[in-house]
Amino acid sequence: MATFNSPSGRTAKWRLAAALFVFFAIANTILANESATNAMFAARAREEYHLAQTRYREDADDSTNAWQFARSCYDAADFATNASERALLADQGIDACRQLIASIPESAPAHYYLAMNLGQLARTEWIGALLLVREMEREFRKSASLDAHFDFAGAERNLGLLYLQAPTVGSIGSRRKAREFLERAVKMAPEYPENHLNLAEAFLKWGEPDHSKTQLNELDTIWSNARTNFTGEAWAESWYDWSIRRAAAEKKLEEISTKPPRESR
Repeated sequence: MATFNSPSGRTAKWRLAAALFVFFAIANTILANESATNAMFAARAREEYHLAQTRYREDADDSTNAWQFARSCYDAADFATNASERALLADQGIDACRQLIASIPESAPAHYYLAMNLGQLARTEWIGALLLVREMEREFRKSASLDAHFDFAGAERNLGLLYLQAPTVGSIGSRRKAREFLERAVKMAPEYPENHLNLAEAFLKWGEPDHSKTQLNELDTIWSNARTNFTGEAWAESWYDWSIRRAAAEKKLEEISTKPPRESR
């Protein structure tokens, strides 16, 4: 057996050191690139927030200015560095939506982004989170009743995620409802990659890999066209997220398919 004092041992030790150096160099590069990417997305979200805020202040009576400002609040809150900042941004979006609803009760975008910003606020709450979740459910349902196709079946998609992620005890979590709304989102907007991803991930969570694979196969068929249809800086963050999640789901499916079956006792 070679030792670290022998020529072959020294070579083995050098190779180990070199391998570790390469590993940590790659890991640090990935972390640095991810940090830089997140910083880029955060900077763009802040820029969009300030632009939308300026338009809203100049003409708050314009309904489009109002809900687009609320959307920018939600997006910027995703990159908040603390709970206070996230709550402040969410509250601004909530206020804009409530004012718009007061003047135009049948505004689907207003109800939609009210629910979205309530979700951001819920991330900062403990005691009041359940009440906010129930209000989110009502607002998403109202938005869906007014325009179910808004934001590529956004209300249906988010209701599905809400039922998927909320606790089933003491809250509104429901596997049946989650499946119903996530499947509905796919049927209503099959061209939108996230609808397939959400359903594929849900099936993996529920231990239904065959159904998950079906969704990923459908995603494959629309991926190229989606790349053409959803382009530009506004979609860069979405594509970054979708690509990572798609790869993770495919890897999970591969792991499931290669896992040896349990031996019966």
